[in-house]
Amino acid sequence: MKVYSCVSFYWDESKKEYVQDYAEYEEYEGPVALCEETMIRYADYVQEHHDAFLNEIEASRIAAIPANPWNITPYTDITCDAAFFGVGYLISSFPSLYDVYGKFMAGLDIEVLWTQIFEDTVNSPVVDNLVAAEVALMEDDIEENILPRLQTGMRDINSIMASTFVIGKALIENARVKARNKYAAELHYKLIPLATEKWNTHLEWNKNVVSVYAELMKFYFAARIDIDDSNYSMAAKDALWPFTVLEFERAALGALQGAMTTKTDVAGASTAKKAISGALSGAAMGAMIGGKTGSGWMIGAGAVLGGLAGAID
Repeated sequence: MKVYSCVSFYWDESKKEYVQDYAEYEEYEGPVALCEETMIRYADYVQEHHDAFLNEIEASRIAAIPANPWNITPYTDITCDAAFFGVGYLISSFPSLYDVYGKFMAGLDIEVLWTQIFEDTVNSPVVDNLVAAEVALMEDDIEENILPRLQTGMRDINSIMASTFVIGKALIENARVKARNKYAAELHYKLIPLATEKWNTHLEWNKNVVSVYAELMKFYFAARIDIDDSNYSMAAKDALWPFTVLEFERAALGALQGAMTTKTDVAGASTAKKAISGALSGAAMGAMIGGKTGSGWMIGAGAVLGGLAGAID
């Protein structure tokens, strides 16, 4: 049995195949089990180029590891608490979502609220002042116009001291009271829809406060997750930089064995995925805020601006 120690091939253009050019072997008659180890050797010029390539890789590795791009300019962790809550405050410094819900919704008695708004609107001092002003105008008209004409007419027929004059004044007073009550009733009646609208607005406002508070908390946690992911990713890249460089050197050592997979980055969501996620979150937040503060065009504008901000982030 021949045990080959070196085999060389060349490309035969006429045959379109590799042909053995040179071989080194020894005759072997021992057990086959002792022939399991194999050493692959390449042509001298290939090994020479590979050795030179490894020397260049080694020099590059020695220069690259100290020149850590993640540590040349020290990375400062991004924070968002100050942007959301102000300097020195945290999310725990503000009421919880359940507390806000309990204050604006769960503990709200709509019957008591309606009674309060009705009294403040329909029976308010302003309404009493309007009725008093209208009564003053009617009394002035009676004193200046109606009573003088009645007295003149009664004097002409010599009935000033008669019961007819008293009945006439009673009719005028009766008309005054009816006019006053009619005016007050119409004014109160017209204010009932306003009280109902104020009641509905108050309930809707309480609901919107809780909804916006929940959306703001949701937006904060989404931003916090992205920011923490970025901070940890940068820290991991800094710590793994030497291994990243050595990964390339490992690939160079095995270059003669063919292509191989090289891991050069820290696992995490792709940039495109994060941009799309940020754009959708920003668009939703912008549309929500626009919907709370304006008409349809403001909702669209809020969605566009929020989407751009999310994509940039």
